[in-house]
Amino acid sequence: MHTFHYVLTEVKDRIYYLTLNRPEKRNALNHAFVAEIKKALLEAIELPEVKVVVIKANGDAFCAGADLEYLQKMQHFTLEENLQDSTHLMELFKLLYTMPKVVIAQVQGHALAGGCGLVSVCDFSFSVPEANYGYTEARIGFIPAIVMVFLLRKIGEGKAKQLLLTGSPVTAKEAQEIGVINWIVEEEDLETSVQDFALRLCKNASSQSLALTKQMISEVPSMSLDEALRYACRKNAEARNNPDCKRGIAGFLGKEKLEW
Repeated sequence: MHTFHYVLTEVKDRIYYLTLNRPEKRNALNHAFVAEIKKALLEAIELPEVKVVVIKANGDAFCAGADLEYLQKMQHFTLEENLQDSTHLMELFKLLYTMPKVVIAQVQGHALAGGCGLVSVCDFSFSVPEANYGYTEARIGFIPAIVMVFLLRKIGEGKAKQLLLTGSPVTAKEAQEIGVINWIVEEEDLETSVQDFALRLCKNASSQSLALTKQMISEVPSMSLDEALRYACRKNAEARNNPDCKRGIAGFLGKEKLEW
């Protein structure tokens, strides 16, 4: 496994733990930090024993979004240089959204702007009650452009407007009601809750099923009804011959207690 400067990684019980480790900057994102997160995620994809990725953070904040000092420097970049940097961040969000392993956000503190974006594109999220969530870009004359693509899919236009146009942070309870996060647990229970949920996924679901289902979830929304149904029929037919499906059906019929 790789050694990183801004990221800590560990594999335990088929779970890949990726810890954001820039607490002195509230885990704010710059080019190098984004590059390391991408590299760690690619490492998790390549490890066959890994089924679930947990993203957590050290420090008071989960992630404060873009490093504002870095953003200020980028104001002197050319349009082409800024486009390259934007593409770099886009690739991180797309990787999180489309990677074949399930990704869980373990949020111990505020997640704002790009940090809220990180949580939004994860498959599941657990949060402490005290954490605030928000896309505050409009307050500094910026825009939440990249995450908007994913947020519209996740919570719909009306709720996305509420978050993106006001720029006002919301509480964990409000974020849960809107659909940005899944579960709220007390701080002392956060790590155990995430671990128990991740282990259940590892034991109760096939890797092939998880990967194919995630793939379909990312691809179906952009299709017409007929195109989506043809695609679904094809995936359904292909899945019947997958080794995991054959094992699962044989185990069920044989009254075997399956553990993936």
